[in-house]
Amino acid sequence: MRGDLGRTGVSDSVIDDAVLILSELLSNAWRHGRPLRSDHGDVAVRAAWRIDEYGRLIVEVTDGGGPTRPIPANPSITARGGRGLNIITSLAEDWGVRDGSGEVTVWASLPAQDEFGDRIALLPGLGPDLDAGLGFADLDELA
Repeated sequence: MRGDLGRTGVSDSVIDDAVLILSELLSNAWRHGRPLRSDHGDVAVRAAWRIDEYGRLIVEVTDGGGPTRPIPANPSITARGGRGLNIITSLAEDWGVRDGSGEVTVWASLPAQDEFGDRIALLPGLGPDLDAGLGFADLDELA
């Protein structure tokens, strides 16, 4: 994935997010989904990524479905899992579930040309150079 997207000019920060999203989707498919069955008796899940006609990067994983519909959980602080869809929600512009015949696809979209600096929220009065001529004590007043 990293190599494919890098060759198409997708920014490194978007590639990092896409790799993490793919990892979370694959983990969920492995843990909660049933495998896809082929005509040859193979068992698998299917992963795919592409840039759509709107310039969005689409990452998706397809499995044979599971006993429940994918929804974000509210895990306790000590829980060993349950954060994957929340991570995807925070990184992606959008995500969803598409049902097919004997399969379920969970997808996420993010802008292919997004730059990390455009995705962080700056405090009022701070520009891209992060210098508003303020000291640390002044930042408390801005928050």
